[in-house]
Amino acid sequence: MPVRLRRALAVLLTVLAAALIVAALVVPEAIARPRPGAFLPGAFLRFPIEIILFGAIVFALPARWRRPFAVLFGLGVGMLVILKVANAGFRTVLGRRFDPVVDTPLLRDGYNALTETDGRTTANLYVVGAVLGTVLLLAALVLASLRLSRLVSAFPSRRVLAGLSAVWLALALSGVALFPNAPVASDSAIALLKSTARQVPQTIRDERQFASAVSHDPYGSVPRADLVSGLRGKDVIIGVVESLGHSALTDPGMSAIVNPALDASAARLAAKGFHARTGWLTSSTYGGGSWLAHGSFQSGLWITTQQRYDGMVKGDRLTLTRAFKDAGWQTAGMEPGNTKDWPEAGFYGYDQVFDARTMGYKGPKMGWSRMPDQFVLSTFQKKVYATATKPLMAEITLTSSHEPWTHVPSMVPWESVGDGRIYGPQVADAPDRSTLWADKVGTQTAYAKTLAYSVDSLTSWAATYGDDDLVLIMFGDHQPMSRITGSGAAHDVPVSVVAKDPAVLDRIASWGWTDGLRPGDAPVWRMDEFRDKFFAAYGTADGVALGPR
Repeated sequence: MPVRLRRALAVLLTVLAAALIVAALVVPEAIARPRPGAFLPGAFLRFPIEIILFGAIVFALPARWRRPFAVLFGLGVGMLVILKVANAGFRTVLGRRFDPVVDTPLLRDGYNALTETDGRTTANLYVVGAVLGTVLLLAALVLASLRLSRLVSAFPSRRVLAGLSAVWLALALSGVALFPNAPVASDSAIALLKSTARQVPQTIRDERQFASAVSHDPYGSVPRADLVSGLRGKDVIIGVVESLGHSALTDPGMSAIVNPALDASAARLAAKGFHARTGWLTSSTYGGGSWLAHGSFQSGLWITTQQRYDGMVKGDRLTLTRAFKDAGWQTAGMEPGNTKDWPEAGFYGYDQVFDARTMGYKGPKMGWSRMPDQFVLSTFQKKVYATATKPLMAEITLTSSHEPWTHVPSMVPWESVGDGRIYGPQVADAPDRSTLWADKVGTQTAYAKTLAYSVDSLTSWAATYGDDDLVLIMFGDHQPMSRITGSGAAHDVPVSVVAKDPAVLDRIASWGWTDGLRPGDAPVWRMDEFRDKFFAAYGTADGVALGPR
């Protein structure tokens, strides 16, 4: 190879190595923070101080240590990229950054969710692609670091480093930025490392405090009959509507579909003698992790991570379901999303649980949801509600509004539900996820329509089959992912109490909730506050209203 060509190739490789290191230091940080301009080409033009520090350290080290340091630097930058990609994914789906202390189990849950929506083959291909991409990224960054370290060793680096430092300092003092919160003089990698280093001990402290809270239950020693005495003889049904959140009720496009559905449902219930009051809860999760919200609502604990959830179910914390069970109610759970045994059922206090394997559904799969909500409610009516021999407490999880929202079921006559085969024609024109999600507005519309269907199913069941002793509690588990809500959305969800007996709603008059199924300007509580407020409202001891002990 001619000398001139070799030199040109060497220069090109060096430039590519520097570009790769710079891109790894600045571009993932931009991608990980969803804000205007984050994907502009200008993101590549930021000047990271970390590359100056790399050169300074290489220059100062003895020759024998330069190569090992370059390898470690390349691996470190690679791990930084992985961390920022994880942050980007968690912000998109769960509305928060990745926590390396407690969030690793959620990667498995993400894989399981992907297998449900796109199939196991596609999920496995994603995993293989991620592993290969990670290996190639780390190898490329190590090779790039080694090449740059040799460059530093071969040239008069002191003057070059001094000049680059002066340029960086001038840019920093001038405050030049390509878009908001993205100065040209970048120290984002160092900032992320510092924040992560602070996050780890803080998370450890928080988890220790949580462990203490699990074992100190203010209602743990209260007789169970006292906790729910105000609902003696009532059938208490909790309906959890997947992804029913604040944005669906306030965003103009989505609320134009959801709010009329809520109003129509309220009118339907009122025609049958039911009345409703509605407030806001701040969910402990966002975009996914429904079981965390269920745990917070039921236990009075702030369940934000899988680690907290595992700690909760290993203990004996009193749940709403367990309180009713111990007070003499029959308890049941309807979990259409479960496809295998659910050990937590014993912790929650369910006498029986129906899941995807035991409901007898013979119809088509409806996206992630294996069956429409109306079928779940029909099964509940036939196998639980109509056959109960004593007051009933049940939780029904409604999954038709689970992403990807490709299948929007529609109501059929209750007597025609059967084994679900009637739903066959409803899936004929359903788009695949990639087609639907290419249109953001179309995705939001489909999401809103599935919510309207879920609410319609639940309230139609109550209006059709509910008697004078029915008390229905309906709440959303969490907001949908940021693709639907946009970044920075509130984590609030609506919660309603519906009953015919006016005494049931009189007990929560002090809550300040709004009449009907829309929360309006009702107060906002954290989801873990609901259990204790519920016990205080519906519990008595020696005829006196009950409060925490």
